[in-house]
Amino acid sequence: MKVQKAKRHALSKWLKGPKLVIVVASLVAIVAIFILGVNVGNGNIDIHFGNSQNSQLPDQLNYSSVNQVYQALKSQYDGKITTTQLLDGLKTGLANSLNDPYTEYFNPAQAKAFNSELQGSFSGIGAELGENSSNEIEVIAPLAGTPAAKAGLQPQDIIVSVNGVNTTSMSIDQAVDDIRGPQGTKVTLQIVRGQTPMTLTITRETITIPSVNSKILPGNIGYMQITQFTDDTSTLAQQAAQKFKLAGVKGIILDLRDNPGGEVDAAVNVSSLWLEADQTIMVEKTGNTVVQTYTATGNDPLQGIPTVVLVNSGSASASEITASAIHDNHDGYIIGTQSYGKGVVQQIDNLSSGAELKVTIAHWYRPDGKSINHIGITPDKVVTITQAQIKAGQDPQEDAAITYLQSQ
Repeated sequence: MKVQKAKRHALSKWLKGPKLVIVVASLVAIVAIFILGVNVGNGNIDIHFGNSQNSQLPDQLNYSSVNQVYQALKSQYDGKITTTQLLDGLKTGLANSLNDPYTEYFNPAQAKAFNSELQGSFSGIGAELGENSSNEIEVIAPLAGTPAAKAGLQPQDIIVSVNGVNTTSMSIDQAVDDIRGPQGTKVTLQIVRGQTPMTLTITRETITIPSVNSKILPGNIGYMQITQFTDDTSTLAQQAAQKFKLAGVKGIILDLRDNPGGEVDAAVNVSSLWLEADQTIMVEKTGNTVVQTYTATGNDPLQGIPTVVLVNSGSASASEITASAIHDNHDGYIIGTQSYGKGVVQQIDNLSSGAELKVTIAHWYRPDGKSINHIGITPDKVVTITQAQIKAGQDPQEDAAITYLQSQ
């Protein structure tokens, strides 16, 4: 996704895979207002689209049906309604009416939370969640030094309720959203550890997590994990690349598993570490018209070093840009499972009072000309991994990467 701030940058919606329970502003919606917004968004508000595909739309829309709904709610609804709720519902519904999961309206609080995620700074408890074989919400691991770790949350704890709400029918995303909230507030988790029920009340804090982790594995193989593409990614990836170069690594593993994406500029800078100047990273199109071609910057300390890129179903957006750029330019081999398949570009429009609109403006294509939208990237070598293997500390995908690099 792209963001239009001082310049356009790319970002990505959180997608599949375990998520960090890192709390940002609560995004609770009122059902009645949401439904109203969706109905109104289906065609009852003034909007101008610059996209030529929508030039047939009228400059002004008929507001009469909006006023009919408004008057009915004002006179009949048995509850308190505020103007802010109604306006936010209308704007949310207008974005939702496009049936595009990546076009979203953010009220000021939601916009602030969204931008915090891009900076890698969050207010929350700091625990990674997953789903076990019984479809229960399970703690993968608390992050060291975070409120979750201080409160005693442990791997394999089952979260059975959040603030008294049962998690039986919750998705991981819903559980995360329910655990999220402002810094200094508390969240109560009912957990089961083994056969023992426990209740933990945890105070949320601001947590800053670096987006890049790197190390040198036995056999002098460099390992770089990017958890998402944020403001610090380019600098941290460059530092890792220099460390690998100085060590004279024989191969590199670039781990993009469960990386939901992020800023396009960061994806371009990371890809450029492997690519020669002006090699194509991705092509952006609106309809059949090329809007922009992104090319490598010429900063390529890792060029020519055998590389494996690890991906899975949680690898999306900027992760897929990076993986396909390195692969299609013949600088890397992909191992893992099919990636998510998000090949569209968003930009952020700043609205009044700190609100924002994230809107899909284009599609992007791999250097080989293919679209990955709703398709994903098929690895050169498919290697699966099970929850049992993860719990046992096994990583057959990383093992396959090491085996491949040792053969080069």
